[in-house]
Amino acid sequence: MLGGFSEISVIDVQSSKRFLNEFLHRKAKPTGSHHALDCGAGIGRVTKLLLSTLFEKVDMLEQTEKFLASADDYLGEEVKHKVERKICLGMQDFVPDESRYDVIWCQWVIGHLTDDDLVAFLIRCQSGLRPNGLICIKDNLSTCEVEMDNQDSSVTRPRELMLDIFERANLKLVGERKQTKFPKGLYDVKMFALRPKRPTVDPSTEKGEEDGLTKVEGCNGVVKS
Repeated sequence: MLGGFSEISVIDVQSSKRFLNEFLHRKAKPTGSHHALDCGAGIGRVTKLLLSTLFEKVDMLEQTEKFLASADDYLGEEVKHKVERKICLGMQDFVPDESRYDVIWCQWVIGHLTDDDLVAFLIRCQSGLRPNGLICIKDNLSTCEVEMDNQDSSVTRPRELMLDIFERANLKLVGERKQTKFPKGLYDVKMFALRPKRPTVDPSTEKGEEDGLTKVEGCNGVVKS
């Protein structure tokens, strides 16, 4: 699932975990750790190595049935019990249950959606977030224009287009970090954490979150409060 670069998996997971932990372990309005969604889950690499280590339950969203059928063998006994649902559906057709997820994680999968389908997916996902929940995207970035991969009919978007898509989906960027320590010659990879622009109300406080920018000490990125 890593396009011939399986050796980068440990580095990839470590960086993703540090990024998520900045939100999960905040003193003010932390993101919950109950339930995550793995979009484009494949056989479950991200579910097994990342999300199952941080969340009590994980749902896997994957449109290829044979990948989901192989998931239990890959996940093993220690992880597969954490997977609550395996959803065989494309992201363009997926509608989440309301207020189900603390984190919706999309890694190396959005390139298979058109811009319009991606915007629509991001809009739908907002209703699936719990208080202080996040939509996280980790993907390759091109330098200045959209690049097409004719082998798998996917696209690689520049950062500027990604930000435009987030704006169209009425999402605000609350965290961004560049993946480091990948082999030279690969695309730049970035992680984006997103929340709805409308206030996300915590029922215990009945207060919406406020905008603000916080630099994350010791990491290559920023996180907004």
